[in-house]
Amino acid sequence: MINFPMLERVFAVVGGIIVGGVAAHALRVDWKTPGLDNAIFKLMLALLALGGVIAMLAGLNVLGNFGKA
Repeated sequence: MINFPMLERVFAVVGGIIVGGVAAHALRVDWKTPGLDNAIFKLMLALLALGGVIAMLAGLNVLGNFGKA
């Protein structure tokens, strides 16, 4: 029997690592480019990297462990 919650957590951790790593690398490469459009692009890359870290932490059960109401 397939354990779907565990499979979902594995995909969240792996996806978070991949997305966060690629976004952080692209942000590092694009860091010194001038211009307002590039500043907005850097902000979007930073938010994407943050989202990847949050997805990874949620997959590792660091975030989202709230008790029942």
